[in-house]
Parts: sequence; structure tokens; C-alpha cells
Amino acid sequence: MTTLDRSTPDARDVSQVTYTITELAQEFDITPRAIRFYEDMGLLTPARDGRNRVYTHRDRTRLKLTLRGKRLGLSLQEIKQLVDMYESPSDTAQQLNAFLAILQSHRDQLELQLEDIRITLAEIQQHEERALGLLAEAGQTRMPPR
Repeated sequence: MTTLDRSTPDARDVSQVTYTITELAQEFDITPRAIRFYEDMGLLTPARDGRNRVYTHRDRTRLKLTLRGKRLGLSLQEIKQLVDMYESPSDTAQQLNAFLAILQSHRDQLELQLEDIRITLAEIQQHEERALGLLAEAGQTRMPPR
């Protein structure tokens, strides 16, 4: 496999730079198994050199976008759609509108979850206050947490 030394001036042509699965796993602090999973999902398409996978700069970028999408809470199908649109020669406005729609959907979902959490915390506080009141009536004090 011919991985260019990324520290040399010749390495500026990123189309010629290749990576091993181990290099990508170390760079992004993920396991090779996760990278192979992203391959199975169609997010990465490395070339082969015998039995070894050879990842290009394109694969590295797609992996980076995939991991960013996961941090945003996107599903792998949504990530694949966005990454594929990113690489397509189609209109940028269409891509951005699709991305904004997905982000809005996730925002809506998170806001619902946040409201559920607020309601649950308020209920917990009510139960705590009731339990503390009952303890006070019984002349007891609150036991320390374990």
C-alpha cells in the first residue's frame, strides 16, 4: 500500500493520500469494527489492496461527516442521505434545505424530550417534598443517601 508521508510537500495533493483502517481508527478514536460497520451501511467505500482496505481522502471526509452527524443525533440513514447529497453535483440550496429540515426535526424531538424531563423533575421534587413532610411529621430526619 502506498500511503504518502503527510508531512512532505508532495502530500498536498490529497487525492493521492491513502489511509489504513488503523490510522483512521486512531485519528477519530473509534474502533476498526465501527469503520467496517460504516462500510456495511454504505457510508465508506474503500479500495482493496489484497486483503487490506485502502481509504482515500474522500473516505476520511465521509467518516468525519458521519461522526459529526452521529454527534448531532442523526440516524445513519439521514447521515448517508446528507453525505451523498454533499458529494452530488446538485444544487447547494437543496442540500442545505434538506439539512435544515433534518435539524429542525431533531430540534423538535429534543424540545419534546426536554419538556418531558422538566415534568419528570417537577414530579420528583413533589415526591421528595411529600416524603420530607411525612418524615417531619413522624419526628424523623432524612437518612443520608447511600
